[in-house]
Amino acid sequence: MVELRLPPLYGKQYAAVHDPRRIAVIEASSKAGKTAGCLVWLLGRAWNDKTAGHSYWWVAPVYQQSRIAFDRMKAWLRQADPHKRVWKSHDTEMWIEIASGSRVWFKSGDDPDNLYGEDVYGAVLDEATRMREESWHAVRSTLTATRAPVRIIGNVRGRRNWVHRLAQRAQSEPAGDIGYHKLTAWDAVEGGVIRREEVEAAMRDLPAAVFKELYLAEPSDDGGNPFGIEAIAKCVRPIAEGAVAVWGVDLAKSQDWTVACGLDNDGNVVALERWQGQWADTKTRLVRMIGETPALIDSTGVGDPIVEDLQRDLPNVEGFKFTAPSKQQLMEGLAAAIQQGRVGVPDGWLRSELEAFGYEHTRTGVRYEAPAGLHDDGVCALALAVRHLAFARSNTLDVRIF
Repeated sequence: MVELRLPPLYGKQYAAVHDPRRIAVIEASSKAGKTAGCLVWLLGRAWNDKTAGHSYWWVAPVYQQSRIAFDRMKAWLRQADPHKRVWKSHDTEMWIEIASGSRVWFKSGDDPDNLYGEDVYGAVLDEATRMREESWHAVRSTLTATRAPVRIIGNVRGRRNWVHRLAQRAQSEPAGDIGYHKLTAWDAVEGGVIRREEVEAAMRDLPAAVFKELYLAEPSDDGGNPFGIEAIAKCVRPIAEGAVAVWGVDLAKSQDWTVACGLDNDGNVVALERWQGQWADTKTRLVRMIGETPALIDSTGVGDPIVEDLQRDLPNVEGFKFTAPSKQQLMEGLAAAIQQGRVGVPDGWLRSELEAFGYEHTRTGVRYEAPAGLHDDGVCALALAVRHLAFARSNTLDVRIF
């Protein structure tokens, strides 16, 4: 009997690769152990799978990078079993077969069309931020019938890529089906993987933005965020205690969330709730929550009759219709408040929404929206509350309906 001894994982590394959720996104610094940890995870799953013919995939952007992982896994197995009694490999096709018959394949994500078709029982997408999103779509399709887990790992590369969007989704929905983990160079130092002086030297040698991405797994602000990432960070503080001075409410549409954001007189978030449900339940909840407090509520589309209905019970409710010009004005007001430090927001999903939020110039103006697949309900609710607070401060409650 061959005993397989794999490299030990430090605490955060183990928690990241052994996340109980099927999908886990791991944004990590260079040399923080993301590759080794996921190689251990994938080999362990294949080793313990007693079903012949099951396939496990390691997918990297190009074959040369997959070869590095292939050689490392072979080295581990060769050390445990130098005579290949319980494993074999094929250097050209790049697969390793365990005695049970399960195979670990090392593939390239360069051509997504080559990744469709097979049933896969576990996968790792290595250096995923350098991989096309279509490759992820292809790999995801191979896991459908098997309901198998996948680990998506890579260095941080700005905010305009599919991995970061997936990470933002995971952070904004902590109870969802996608796990998120960050491994920094300091985590690796604590875990004994990197020497502290090496990280300190990199901090001195590299530009700050580069060091933050490569060693702290912090994406640079690549120009698409209207609020400013550093400005958002300076506004992060715990939810304040006290009374709500104004409410901003963004009503759910389709698969979105209804979000109610309450600010105190100093612009700090003192209440923040989001939910999905029937309109009748939403109305009951809002009536109970808002009472006589001034509130500015999204009245776009299906929200119009909802706001009219609420106004029968709530004396200080106003409606706000979202159009391209009105949303631009609303978001510019929120951007000014954030950049001037006039608002306080809690860490967590709302901060993630603010950081993911983007804009682009079009021939008709500026379009503000969340990236595809993400939500901006919290951003809109906060912006409505900030706008209403500004009117309250100036004693001008004649909120225009665009």
